[in-house]
Amino acid sequence: MAAFTTMSTSHASHAAAAQAQTTQATLAAAESAWQRGEAETAHALCEHLIAANPHDADALNLAGLIENGRDPLAARALIGRALAEREDPVFLVNLAMTCQCAADRDIAIRALHRAIDLRPDFAVALNNLGHLYGEAGNCAEASHHFERALALAPAHAAIHFNYGTMLYKSGEFARAQAVLRRTLELSPGHVSAWNNLAQVLLATNRNTEALVVLEHARTLAPDSADVLTNLGCVLLGAGRIDEAQAALERALERDPGRVSAWNNLGNLMMQMSRIDEARAAFTRAIELKPDFAAAHLNLGNTCSKSGSIDEAIACYRRAMACDPAHTGANSNLLWSLMFAIDDGHALRAEAEQFSARHEAALLAASAVAHHANTPEPARRLRIGYVSPDFRNHCQSLFTMPLLRHHDHEALEIFCYSLSTQTDEVTARLRGFADVWRDAHEFDDARLARQIRDDRIDVLVDLTMHMDGARRLLFARRPAPVQVAWLAYPGTTGSPSIGWRLTDPWLDPVGEPQIDDQYTERSLRLPDAFWCYDPLATDVAVNALPALTAGHITFGCLNNPCKLTDTTLALWSGVFAALPNARLLLMAPPGSARERLTKRFAAHGIDPACVSFVGFQARADYLRTYQQIDIALDTFPANGHTTSLDAFWMGVPVPTRYGRSAVSRAGLCLLANLGLPELAAASDAGYVAAVTALARDVPRLAALRAGLRVRMEVSPLMDGARFARNMEAAYRQMWQAWCAPQGATNECAR
Repeated sequence: MAAFTTMSTSHASHAAAAQAQTTQATLAAAESAWQRGEAETAHALCEHLIAANPHDADALNLAGLIENGRDPLAARALIGRALAEREDPVFLVNLAMTCQCAADRDIAIRALHRAIDLRPDFAVALNNLGHLYGEAGNCAEASHHFERALALAPAHAAIHFNYGTMLYKSGEFARAQAVLRRTLELSPGHVSAWNNLAQVLLATNRNTEALVVLEHARTLAPDSADVLTNLGCVLLGAGRIDEAQAALERALERDPGRVSAWNNLGNLMMQMSRIDEARAAFTRAIELKPDFAAAHLNLGNTCSKSGSIDEAIACYRRAMACDPAHTGANSNLLWSLMFAIDDGHALRAEAEQFSARHEAALLAASAVAHHANTPEPARRLRIGYVSPDFRNHCQSLFTMPLLRHHDHEALEIFCYSLSTQTDEVTARLRGFADVWRDAHEFDDARLARQIRDDRIDVLVDLTMHMDGARRLLFARRPAPVQVAWLAYPGTTGSPSIGWRLTDPWLDPVGEPQIDDQYTERSLRLPDAFWCYDPLATDVAVNALPALTAGHITFGCLNNPCKLTDTTLALWSGVFAALPNARLLLMAPPGSARERLTKRFAAHGIDPACVSFVGFQARADYLRTYQQIDIALDTFPANGHTTSLDAFWMGVPVPTRYGRSAVSRAGLCLLANLGLPELAAASDAGYVAAVTALARDVPRLAALRAGLRVRMEVSPLMDGARFARNMEAAYRQMWQAWCAPQGATNECAR
């Protein structure tokens, strides 16, 4: 018996060993097949093992990993069975991998913590835990676990990559850059690390470096949709349109569902004024990802360019709903509301909400900031101008005469240029500055430090909520006196901007609640908010077109976003009185013109009388005024630059003014030209002013012949006078800072 037992026992042991070897071989074959991408083969092998032994923990675990790509819940059940057989740290890590939605994040975190309890040196579990905490927004906890993982595996490139990516997503760009560069030292061919490093550089406005990084990444992976998408974006910003388009179209060939590529392609089409194609691209991005805030914002921009301001506003609100932290969407909303409502108090309320949403933490931190500027009221002041538009841009029509005439003995002029684009206008403006800083690659924090280091006394925000705005820069209060001017006569809504410049026409003195429309303190310049230089003296004024055409041609070359229903209703009275008149509008080709034509018809204006021009280079745009007898103004947002351009070309612009400052721009310009009779406070008054002028062809011809000279001798083109007024305003603001308890100068109203 003993021998038999021994034999029997020996025979059973050999059989078990053989079975174990077979099981291990089958398991190895299943794992090998899975790693080769042969999921069905791997799954079948695991099923065979589990059928033979339902308690095979390793087979259950591997089956769960294979199933995870198809059915995470089924995968979790299989790995749960494996854990019931054996509590293995590897199984716990795999269980966490089945938790693919935020709702299951706590399950995954608990599983990983247990894995680390069982195996404290498990670097992979620490890495995965860091990733989950990063997704949850707990960056401190995420960093703690990534640092522990790297202490255990300092040469593990994937952990460095995940850590750097988390830091980038959490906005810690300097740390992210260092960690991603370490990733690339360990793994120079890591394409995703190159791509993410480029995104860090882009986030810190280092576009030139980002382009170099992405072009290198493309050499490693020519067909990477990630790389091509980002490369297309950077090439677009660099003005390399054809290359950008080729990169983005190739990205979409490789991955038609790439929402960011559709969004970037839409931006490219916008830049090429192909508005319908841009709209289609943004719409496709939203179809693929309904909560994609950037695409909703950009779709709103196409609506704005097409003259559909209410649609644009709805798009911006949807973008904000998708991403409440998106400052660009919020700024675009504020900018657009000015065209839709004649209510400065409502605009202020919206602007204050922007500040509460986006600036609160910075404002709290900067509220106690100390400025080292010497508080001497009469000393030479350092004035800083911040703008993305020191280039061939409409803002340069106003910065040019001011900067040209500044008194450099009284002021030291600093210009902080935020644009990647430079041209001959940039060169001219640069020549008027004492210090010029190309700051387009500075993030807000770095630029704020530079402004503090430069000891700027008065910092001028030229952008407010327009494109390229740096609201979070000003919220840091880098200068003791901060003032808003030029972008538009409104409010930033920010406590960080102490002053705004205006004039007695935009904001009449003594009218109740006028200054309550603004969070800033209003300081009225004596003449006008604007001083103009056409930057195009070679486009001549021609004879009145009506003299040969036999009818009046009206025109409106304003941004189509100003073509509100209120404006069309206002104009309908003009065309009812002058049915033979014609109208020339600026609008992009395609569906925008079709929609505008239908809207005109709805307001009783015959579409046959309306013709269109597209967006044009400045000289061609000015020549278009040679076809126009009278420019029709918009409401509630009047023309600003376009009205000055019209006057320069001899074309009068009667206006309808309202309660908000942007609706009183036409009144300001006409008053400074000595033509206040062309400004009306009601729809009926506007129609009467326009029709009376249209019927008085001799007067119209005389105005055309004399408007340019009238402009040249008015305060609207007296750069020296305007500069002295601005300098006096800066001095008053500065003195108020130096002696906050002192008497207020009476021109600050």
